[in-house]
Amino acid sequence: SLYALRYRTTIWPLGEENPFHEEVGYWLWDAEAKQVLRCFIVPRGIAVEAGGTAEPSDTTLTMQADVGSETYGVLSNRYLDQHAKTVSYRLTVTIHDGNSFSYEEDTLLQIAGQSDVFHHTDKNTLRRITAAS
Repeated sequence: SLYALRYRTTIWPLGEENPFHEEVGYWLWDAEAKQVLRCFIVPRGIAVEAGGTAEPSDTTLTMQADVGSETYGVLSNRYLDQHAKTVSYRLTVTIHDGNSFSYEEDTLLQIAGQSDVFHHTDKNTLRRITAAS
């Protein structure tokens, strides 16, 4: 069985009128294959399908996508491929309880003219602030 949750995220800097990041995607759980996936696109022209193996009882989930992979991969438009290519994406989610979870993301970018990859990282803990209905 395949389970899916569709999501949409828009992020604004504090005090700003215009968002600086948007994405739409799906969280997927393939129960038979024991695969957890996060698939999303961003309007700049990047598509990511990250996945990993997990047991139903796991509280830590790790998903990875790499450029060139035929299964869990990253695609970019031509401009980004030449100037700021996403070469890898890694996400680890830790479920603490029914009311909170944390995540750590590491996106590796190959910036034109730079020999080292750039690590674009993000981490946070999210907590439920209202009761589930």
